[in-house]
Amino acid sequence: MRALMTVLTVLVGSSAIASEDIADQYPASLLYSKPVEVIPHVWSAIGATAPPTYENAGHNNNLSFIVTGDGVVVINGGASYGLARALHDEIRTLTDQPVKLVLNENGQGHAMLGNAYWSEQGVPIVAHEDAAAEFENHGGTDLQAARRITRERAEGTEAVLPTETFSDDYIIDMGDFRIEARYLGPAHSAGDIVVWLPEQSLVISGDMAFHERMLPIFPETNTRDWLETWDTAFEPLGATYVIPGHGHPTNMDQVRRYTKGYLEYLRARIGEHIDAGGDLTDAYYVDQSPYARLDTYEELATKNAGRVYEQMEWE
Repeated sequence: MRALMTVLTVLVGSSAIASEDIADQYPASLLYSKPVEVIPHVWSAIGATAPPTYENAGHNNNLSFIVTGDGVVVINGGASYGLARALHDEIRTLTDQPVKLVLNENGQGHAMLGNAYWSEQGVPIVAHEDAAAEFENHGGTDLQAARRITRERAEGTEAVLPTETFSDDYIIDMGDFRIEARYLGPAHSAGDIVVWLPEQSLVISGDMAFHERMLPIFPETNTRDWLETWDTAFEPLGATYVIPGHGHPTNMDQVRRYTKGYLEYLRARIGEHIDAGGDLTDAYYVDQSPYARLDTYEELATKNAGRVYEQMEWE
């Protein structure tokens, strides 16, 4: 825990607190922020807690990597060819060890659109089978959106699928690390995985867990299943350190409050609304004020409420 607290102290001291109002924290690079060492040999370039923009180059999720002693494992391909290359440039300043593997944490564009760069380097790219299918079906749309938003900053970006997929877990013993890529069950989006380091008690949670920004609920997100996966598979990991999909490294108390707690709160408010005979129109405006301080609240709160109503109406 001391290592994590040191990182957080440095971040707060340098005014690098996550905020969707900060357009770019690392102007010298296409990355939104310079990678920080969360615990020894585990690094993360923390993305903006805002929607993708030209200014943040689409880097609005966390791009992490593990320097194992016998090679580097990267978690997330990145949202573009350029972001993947920028991350690789940072890795090269820290170690001479080659990147030997890339893990895509889900099938969204910001996890996979950088695969084109890593594929060009000859690096194997691994994802859950459902994430690969999601990207195969929607990667073209993600690519169009990235080009529209980030314009020339998306140069070189193509929709490239993972080279290997798995269904339950993918275990890597490399250097000083045992790295377990695990599919725990339905969560935020298709094929969400976590990367668990059992000896370090650290989980790179991907979109299983949020805290500094409001989580988005997609039309296909089943919040009841997400909560079940949390209780039966994610919580039992007992992680000491959490690198979430978005926002700074933290601990289980924080992500439990802003992920599980938020989902339970919103489902309770929508349940009360349904029991009182309320309709979809008014469901958008159920009280979510306890979470109004989170980034992306304005963009997501009403959408989330409507989607939970549509789910719970038929539960």
